[in-house]
Formats: sequence, structure tokens, C-alpha cells
Amino acid sequence: MISAMRIERACADAWPAQVDEPLGEWRLRAAGGFTGRANSALAVDDPGLPLPDALASVCDFAHQHAIPPMLQAVQNSPVERDLPRFGWRPCEDHAAGNDVAVLLGPAVPRGGDPRGTGRPPTTEARPDAEPADHRVEVLAEPLAGWWELTIGRSGPTDAERAVLTGGDAVGYGLVHGPDGARAAVRGAVADGLLLVARLAVRPEHRRRGLARALMAAIGTWGGRHGASACVLQVAADNAGALALYDRLGFREHHRYRYWVPCEDRAL
Repeated sequence: MISAMRIERACADAWPAQVDEPLGEWRLRAAGGFTGRANSALAVDDPGLPLPDALASVCDFAHQHAIPPMLQAVQNSPVERDLPRFGWRPCEDHAAGNDVAVLLGPAVPRGGDPRGTGRPPTTEARPDAEPADHRVEVLAEPLAGWWELTIGRSGPTDAERAVLTGGDAVGYGLVHGPDGARAAVRGAVADGLLLVARLAVRPEHRRRGLARALMAAIGTWGGRHGASACVLQVAADNAGALALYDRLGFREHHRYRYWVPCEDRAL
């Protein structure tokens, strides 16, 4: 049984912040405001301090790095249950959604091509099937088209580059055809787990199997880099994504939320 603690720590390694400092077994993270995961304290297990002192340290670290204080906590964990007593509340206005489902599934998704070509299954004929004029690859370095699909620009900021290219084993899945990049995804392996993130498909190429093709390709790549399972983090209200991943064999393992102080003493 893979614990939530192991998954969250592996995800932190696979999605590295520019600054990552230990606080006991917590991790204080900052990356110029790029994503909640890289700009929050990961609160799993024991911070080595009484909780009020640990929360004060989270605020001090955030102020030092010019980001709002924020905590990432597993839902219904002992830490999360205690946060309201010390003046913290769920960050309900978090841009990407504050109720995040962490899904666990096979390294190579169900229905993926075990030969690793990245092609979607062909047992069903679909009227909107993608013409066979594209390539699915997992690259060692991100191309301009990959950046455009994942961040909306051909060049990243320093913080975006640090987070999205950091890690010990990172692959950049890309589907490209005559019209350029059509779909992209990021995969990173840490502690035997493959974290898949930033899956994006251009609107005119959606519902044509490209997401499945990328998941198969990045899963095969992850298996070659030692991953025995795959982790996804999806907003709990994203019904379309959850339905896709359910078909690929993923199941919810746990959830997490972001928490912020009701009153920031630095303001």
C-alpha cells in the first residue's frame, strides 16, 4: 500500500520549487508564485515544532520570499484538522481549485500501447479520429511548441523553467503534426512514482485520442525510468478529466487542500 505521505513527498521532488527548505518533515517551498504546489509549505508528518510555531515559520518563510503564506495539507489529516484552531482557513479562491484529487494508476495506462509507440487503441472506429499524420514523442528537452501548450508562451520565466525542467528524471511528451504542436504533457519520476502534469491538447485536436496517446507514451517512458505506478493531481470538480483518467485505470487515492492564515500578521 502506497501511503499519502510517500506520494506527496515524491510529487514535491518531481515538481521542484526554486527554494525548498526542511522544517522537520515539512517542506517550505517558493518559486516566484508559479503554481500553488511550488509556493506552499508541504505539511506532512511532524514539523519538529509545536504547530503554532511551525505555522509562524511558514509565514516568515513566505514573507522572506515575497509570496503569500500557504500550506498544502492532506484532507482529514491530523494537521489539517488542527489548522482552524490556529486561525487558518481553506484557500477557497485558489485559481486552480482548492479541492484536489490525487489519483493513482498503472505506469502505462489501461488501453495504452504496451509497445510504447504512444498511439491510442484502434479497436474502436471513431468518426472524429485523428488522421495518422502526427508523431508522439517523449523528449529529453522541451521545445518551443511544448512551452506554448503548457504555459501559453514559447519562452518560460526563470521560475517556470526551474519548476518544469527540475527533477532527476523528466520527460516532455509532445504530439506534433504538419500544423505544429498539437498536445503536450510533462512526466517526472521520483521514488518509483511517475507524476504526470500539464496535459494540454489544442481545442481543434481534442476528442481524437491524443490525450490517451500521450499518457501511453509518457507512461512507457516512466516505466523505463523505474516507475511502477503513476500519480495525477486533478481538481475534484474537473469531471471531464476525472472521467478520462477513470477509463485509463486511475482511482482516487486521497485529496489535499491549500490553507491560508485568516489574518497575515505581515500585512
